[in-house]
Amino acid sequence: MIWVAIAGLGLLLVGVPVAFSLGLAGLVGVWVANIPFSIVTTRLFTGVDSFVFLAVPFYILAAEIMSQGGITSRLIAIASGATRWLRGGTAYANIGTSVMFAGISGSAVADAAALGRVFMEEMPKEGYTRPYAAAVTVASSIIGPIIPPSGLAILIGAVTGVSIIDLFLAGVGPGLLLGLACAAVVFVDALRGRLPKPRVTQSGESRVRMIVEGLAVATLPLIIVGGMVLGAYTATEGGGIAVAYAIFLSMVVFRKMDMAGLWRAFMRAARTSATIYLLVAAATVLSYALNLLGISGFVREAALLFEGQPLYFLLAIAVLMLILGTFLDIGAAILIFMPLIMPAVITLGIDPLQASMVVMVTLAIGLVTPPVGVVLFVVMRVGNIRMLPLLRALIPFLLAQLVAVVILCLVPEISTWLPNVLNS
Repeated sequence: MIWVAIAGLGLLLVGVPVAFSLGLAGLVGVWVANIPFSIVTTRLFTGVDSFVFLAVPFYILAAEIMSQGGITSRLIAIASGATRWLRGGTAYANIGTSVMFAGISGSAVADAAALGRVFMEEMPKEGYTRPYAAAVTVASSIIGPIIPPSGLAILIGAVTGVSIIDLFLAGVGPGLLLGLACAAVVFVDALRGRLPKPRVTQSGESRVRMIVEGLAVATLPLIIVGGMVLGAYTATEGGGIAVAYAIFLSMVVFRKMDMAGLWRAFMRAARTSATIYLLVAAATVLSYALNLLGISGFVREAALLFEGQPLYFLLAIAVLMLILGTFLDIGAAILIFMPLIMPAVITLGIDPLQASMVVMVTLAIGLVTPPVGVVLFVVMRVGNIRMLPLLRALIPFLLAQLVAVVILCLVPEISTWLPNVLNS
């Protein structure tokens, strides 16, 4: 296992793409285990040969269509209108838009890129510093992968067998908790008089239109999750319905997308989906090699150290995922480690939904921390801001989100209450 780890980390450090680093490390493991290389081709195929994974391109395509179809500006208008009377209202609007956008994009990078362009231009005009505007955008963007529909939930469901519907529902509480953590930092800064009041003005007619358009947008996540909860369709079928509804809103209702824009959305979704499938296939080879080399037994022995202390195990997992998230792709980390962790989770009596949410949230925090914090670099590029000023402004938000992680570990009901209520 040591040689596999050295190979994987070494390739990542020299800049080899994540999927190829994982696949080549898996090949090293197969070689060390003295297994014929022909088995690798079989594992590459079986890694993506899953009905659940068919949902991935649908949700990615729906997010691309909605992102280009005039949805972002409407979400910003809704959030800004709701917070225009508060000091620091535009910062709250940034967070609120991220929560709503999460139900459409399911991606922290998409959230940061789409919302960063708007808020990092508008917030400094109201008196916010550029680092603060960037920090709010970065911190709130990680809500995207948590609130349903969530691509991370689909990956976890595919590799662990946990119900995707339950994982979708479980993400609502933690996602809102992250939003509240960000809002708490803004609230403290506003009390100290550091933040300005917004300059948004709206007529009665614009408010009515905003509400109507907001309801039209909000129906997308409701259609996806609601139909799945009622048993009308599966997660994969729900993805297809989401695509159809996204096209209807963007091309018929809002009329912000033409056929050329739709084609661009298809192309972007195809590239993103292909990247994910390659990552899944490579991670499957690596997981197979690690199992051959006995990592499952190692994890079981490590879990025995926490027998009778499930909270400490959850906290240890949170720390491990925070570390892994700083340098490893979030999807790869889930594909490799969740199948290893889940048996120990069940043995220790921890609810799989709670453990899944802890893993998702802590890995998402890794998206905004160096050295591989992809969201951090997206916002730096979009906002033309240096890393050190951004990190200084971001630290209070990260500390608040770490407190949220501890609360998730202490209070399982945040993750399990909604699935239990709707499934009862």
